[in-house]
Amino acid sequence: MKIVFAGTPEFAVPTLQALLDSEHEVCAVYTQPDRPAGRGRKLTASPIKQLALAHDIPVYQPENFKDSTTISELAALNADLLIVIAYGLILPQAVIDIPRLACINVHGSLLPRWRGAAPIHRALMAGDDKTGITIMKVVKKLDAGDMLLKDECPITATDTSSSLHDQLAQMGATSLLKVVDQFQAGTVIAEAQDETLVSYAHKLEKHEAVLDWTDSAIQLDRKIRGLNAWPVAQTSFKGEVLRVWNCALTDKTSSLPPGTISCADQALDVATGAGVIRLLEVQLPGGKRIAGKDFLNAQAADGEKLGL
Repeated sequence: MKIVFAGTPEFAVPTLQALLDSEHEVCAVYTQPDRPAGRGRKLTASPIKQLALAHDIPVYQPENFKDSTTISELAALNADLLIVIAYGLILPQAVIDIPRLACINVHGSLLPRWRGAAPIHRALMAGDDKTGITIMKVVKKLDAGDMLLKDECPITATDTSSSLHDQLAQMGATSLLKVVDQFQAGTVIAEAQDETLVSYAHKLEKHEAVLDWTDSAIQLDRKIRGLNAWPVAQTSFKGEVLRVWNCALTDKTSSLPPGTISCADQALDVATGAGVIRLLEVQLPGGKRIAGKDFLNAQAADGEKLGL
């Protein structure tokens, strides 16, 4: 199969690598233009561009597909499939129609649940017990195309968005190769999405990072794990921002006001609106991420109240 690949971030890397290692031909890669990154704000190539160049694959970086020349350039590649994963550009119908067989997408949720920008985070924050990968046909409406394959994985009590991201990135590669082989064999089966079951994973906003200690321990646990590694849950401790990277539920109860720290058992436990949550990994401004017990060794925290 002759394939054009469109993707940008690290999440797309395992899928491109799997295609490069397969019998199929990746004839070109499309990715976002280089962006400023790091402290020096130097122009930096996307992870997908770096991988493509390492394999001498031609790279295209249009700002959009509004120019007919850009569309003609893509059409001239004569691809069987256009594979899209976390590309970051909306594709017009003229682009979707270009490949001989289909334009397909690798999406990090079990569609039709969690269409949109942040499916991994929203699944965790909502308390879902499973997630997965859906390979679907690309249509103009957001993540609404027919489904070609779905692979599930459980969400455990210790998963974060970071751990699920890495797991689903690998799953996406495996799932995508299955579908590409099905296209080659002519055995693809498409299933329409049930529109009555649709939910949307809206883009994360920085203001969502602030923890409300009157929420229950269960709600806070989901939020903290769902916001790791961006934007990272946060609260305030003695007037400074305290980032909370990881946590765990406890079976404790507390009569203390929500947000109050208790240091029994040398653990960084916090009273909530319902139950007690244990902060496992935290970070103060200018400092490193440290374990809760190390934080207690450095700070007089017992009885202190987190939050505004």
